Amino acid sequence: MPDTNHPRISEWVQYLARQIGKPDQDTFLVGHSMGCQAILRHLGTTDGRIGGILLIAGFVSIRKGAITDGNDIEMMDPWVKTAIDWQKARSNAGSSVLVLSDNDPYIDVSDADVFREKLGARIIIIPNAGHFTAKDGYTELHLALNGMLKMVK
Repeated sequence: MPDTNHPRISEWVQYLARQIGKPDQDTFLVGHSMGCQAILRHLGTTDGRIGGILLIAGFVSIRKGAITDGNDIEMMDPWVKTAIDWQKARSNAGSSVLVLSDNDPYIDVSDADVFREKLGARIIIIPNAGHFTAKDGYTELHLALNGMLKMVK
């Protein structure tokens, strides 16, 4: 994704649109954290249903007190305060799976309720996985690969 230290919604959504081109049933998207937001926002602005999405550590809000640096708060504000077109995202998403951890320092598992209600996502909660980063011991997530393979079949 472009400028990962200063992610902007419009730049990330436009980047996804260029990378994906014309979406179809053979298009599957995988995102982590803010990448999940970019995928949802892209699906809310495009026309064309894809095969599915796998969202790892996707969020709609940030845990209170998780981010304390003023610059980081300013960077995150648009991502949590700008509305997502859930109806259009859901109609374009195909199958959707959200993977969360029960001890993510940034995301509360209650966000799963929003993804289930608004996106129809299947929810998978992994205990003690943090934010699914290398620091948390995750450089591979076989569950994600298996989930994606099930969508393709």
